[in-house]
Amino acid sequence: MNTTQRSGSGSLQSPRSPSSQVPFLSVSVTDPAKMGSGVQAYISYKVITKTNLPEYQGHEKIVIRRYSDFVWLHDRLFERYKGIFIPPLPEKSTVEKFRFSAEFIEMRRQALDVFVNRIASHHELQQSDDLRTFLQADEQTMDRARFQETGIFKKKPADLIQIFKDVQSKVSDVVLGKEKPVEESTPEYEKMKSYIFELEDHLAEAQKHAFRLVKRHKELGESLSEFGKAVKLLGTCEDDAVGKAFSELGAKSEIISIKLQKEAHHLLMSFEEPLKDYVRAVQSIKTTIAERATAFKKQCELAETIKFKEIDLNKYRLTRSEKLAEAEREYEMLKAEGEEASRRFDTIVRLMNEEIVRFQEQKTSDMGLAFHEFAKGQARLSNGIADAWRSLLPKLEACSS
Repeated sequence: MNTTQRSGSGSLQSPRSPSSQVPFLSVSVTDPAKMGSGVQAYISYKVITKTNLPEYQGHEKIVIRRYSDFVWLHDRLFERYKGIFIPPLPEKSTVEKFRFSAEFIEMRRQALDVFVNRIASHHELQQSDDLRTFLQADEQTMDRARFQETGIFKKKPADLIQIFKDVQSKVSDVVLGKEKPVEESTPEYEKMKSYIFELEDHLAEAQKHAFRLVKRHKELGESLSEFGKAVKLLGTCEDDAVGKAFSELGAKSEIISIKLQKEAHHLLMSFEEPLKDYVRAVQSIKTTIAERATAFKKQCELAETIKFKEIDLNKYRLTRSEKLAEAEREYEMLKAEGEEASRRFDTIVRLMNEEIVRFQEQKTSDMGLAFHEFAKGQARLSNGIADAWRSLLPKLEACSS
């Protein structure tokens, strides 16, 4: 439906300068600002939407959103689009000293931008009414939508009692050994699960070492800065060429320190963060796998219940029981529920098969870009450091001869 391009963060995004001839939906998350104070403080973001889709109100809309609004969008999509891999959200920091740091705010802004653009570029999710609400509603409407009761808390008291009875019954069955695990075991499903779980391990390991690389660059930059200051002070003790050479050595050390700090930030945003984002994406896929397992179990349980109901029904027919009419109604209701459960499971399977192909294609492109940015940054840093030290060699050699 819409063309796409890659952002500097290496994630699939909608175009920033789309053509009016092609249907487009472009979103930017910008201008983070601290609102409130103390425990009530939070960060707000400006969300800018540009589109020519007729279902949207105008070609451009700017709204203010906070992190909990993004959570609302994520949760709504997860509930409504079973089988689709819902893009992950960045984690919520609970550590006060990090929550409002410039680096953390920028990392979150970038991750939220990636999150909403992945939704906007997804052929199914971009048609969501919830996405349109998120991108267009005023703050009061968004607040009302966010605070509406959802899930278990929206159920009637009688429904809640039944839920707790069902849970208690299942726990008893497990304890007494009555319940047997119901699991899907097709080769395709097992292959996909194995791939996702293995990918999670490898991505987590790569992200861990990327974190260490960023930390090493920062620490080396800080050490060189301190070394540079110390050598410059040492140079002030000498009036001859040695003093001048030491001063230049200190200055070069500080320049290289700045290069290392800049590269550490670049490495964080263009390499470590994309890896961390894919760790979160795989965890999101695992949640969808769990939903598929639940749908399969529900389908199997209903099929088993229907079999027993058929046996009871045949008994009532043979004995011309007065319970026959009620049993037939229950049987038809169960059959309809079983057919709906089968359709739901088949839909999840179909969507997941499509999603895993899309995920692999996007991952290949995103990871290729992230590693390219990493290699390019390291080459740039190495050349800059080499040039800086090389320019000092003649003066240092003259002092040592």
